[in-house]
Amino acid sequence: MTVRQRVRIIAGKWRSRVLTFPSVDGLRPTGDRIRETLFNWLAPNIAGASCLDLFSGSGALCFEALSRGAADCLALEKSPKALATLNENKALFDTAELTLRRTDTVAYLGNSPDKPFDIVFVDPPFDLNILTEVCALLEKNQWLSADSLIYCELSARHNSFAPPANWRIEKSKAAGGVNYLLYSRI
Repeated sequence: MTVRQRVRIIAGKWRSRVLTFPSVDGLRPTGDRIRETLFNWLAPNIAGASCLDLFSGSGALCFEALSRGAADCLALEKSPKALATLNENKALFDTAELTLRRTDTVAYLGNSPDKPFDIVFVDPPFDLNILTEVCALLEKNQWLSADSLIYCELSARHNSFAPPANWRIEKSKAAGGVNYLLYSRI
């Protein structure tokens, strides 16, 4: 029997609903306090936004965004176990606004999107150390709208992250060994 972990939606139409997710190497959902801060930062921009969740894992970020009024979200996940649970949660929440893709994020970002995204969540497994590469691909292949907001989460121990030159930090905080930052494009 697979042990499932749980994370709670903080606010919006699914407030207090619970997402379950499997134990998968590298999968660590964004904590409640960090998620609450992030979505307070995004509050003026979330309604009607088109979102991209690059390393969906538990689905905490994409479901929270949709709960708070995002128009749609494309969620990418490489792990078949995590993706199966994301599909279960999508059915449980009865949401057509969520599109799930089983894919390697770096390979997927090598393509160009059908449309650019307003809000992008970049929260890869910390041990991959691919944040700089992923963010460069977002710019290079036109995944971002002119006024996109990009959320990045990284281990406080990794200080080699270099965002694209045209990104400006709007907000940043640290908690529990995690640095989290919100960027805009200039």
